[in-house]
Amino acid sequence: MNPSIKIPFYVQITLILLGLISVTYILFIGQNIIVPIVMSFLFAILLEPIVTFFKSKLYFPHVLGVIITVLIFVLVILSLFIFLSFKISDIVEDFDKIERNLNIHLNNIQRFVRDNFHLSSREQKEYLDSATEDSMEKGKEIIGTTLLSFTDTILNITLIPIYTFLILLYKTHFMLFLSKLFKKESHPKLREILNQIKVAVKSYIVGLIIEMIVVSILTTLGFMIIGLKYAILLGIITGILNLIPYIGILFAGVLSIVASLTGSPDLSIIIGVIVVSIIVQLIDNNILVPMIVSSKVEINAFVSIIGIIIGGAIAGVSGMFLAIPVLAILKVIFDRIESLEAWGYLMGDHLPKTYTWRNIKLPLFDSESESKNILIKTDIIAPVFTETTTETDVKNKD
Repeated sequence: MNPSIKIPFYVQITLILLGLISVTYILFIGQNIIVPIVMSFLFAILLEPIVTFFKSKLYFPHVLGVIITVLIFVLVILSLFIFLSFKISDIVEDFDKIERNLNIHLNNIQRFVRDNFHLSSREQKEYLDSATEDSMEKGKEIIGTTLLSFTDTILNITLIPIYTFLILLYKTHFMLFLSKLFKKESHPKLREILNQIKVAVKSYIVGLIIEMIVVSILTTLGFMIIGLKYAILLGIITGILNLIPYIGILFAGVLSIVASLTGSPDLSIIIGVIVVSIIVQLIDNNILVPMIVSSKVEINAFVSIIGIIIGGAIAGVSGMFLAIPVLAILKVIFDRIESLEAWGYLMGDHLPKTYTWRNIKLPLFDSESESKNILIKTDIIAPVFTETTTETDVKNKD
């Protein structure tokens, strides 16, 4: 029997890094194919209970149940899109008011700067032209990249219903494929992993939907209180854009400020929009996200931020949206494979809450001879985390 080959630690690290780089490169060059498939997979998990309802309660054939479920899904998305399109067209019709009120605010700012900083309008214009020349070029580049990302997202949306339908239709076929891919003794572990992935993804998406609805309602109520025109529309848009991590709420805030210019040129409306947006974000980040979203996936903030940044770099807005559920799926897999368990722990949010103390044994090194297996007991003590013993318990023992 051949002895097992031990791979040095530095070789393992090198192989892991090369693997991560290779996977990232494959995802980048194949994003137009991979992203819609992954999103369809997530939606299929969310819609699967509806298919089961049609089959078990209404006794529909499997194909008919899948068709009706996907049609309902498409109709809901289309209805929301049509509603937003009509409402946004109303804002476009008020563009003259927006331009007029914007000029009023710019003139007020110029007057304030002239009176307090003694800069004439001509000097202000020269300074702004020199300061914003490079910024405009960068801004155009950013806007172009963002629009391209949104365009790709819209193109992907046309493929998502088709992929979702096929995934739901061939669900049993894919399950049999996985069962044939692994040995029979691994089937219980495989079943556990698939069930946990389904629970994690479904819980996360449902949590996002609840968060979107609550943010939309809170934003709409806040905008109604300050008397903002198009309060309902802006509330819904804020809730939807809030699904895009970090940058989504910025776009929603800018759009809300621009929409506020369709009414009175009073500066208090703009201040009110900013205050409402900040209050809603505080509620969202400190109450809704920890209670509804983060508790479903148990991914720590550091890994989440890194994942969102990498997802955005690979696939733009779609990649940022998919980052958290993909990380949740990876964590479920890592936690249940012994060789990858450490990576699952790294991604998790399980911080040790109690600890105990023990003595450390250090090796004795002799400079004139080879190292000996002699251990000495020192007075140095260090914390070791456990789930049962606390510092108070140790003091009581002493």
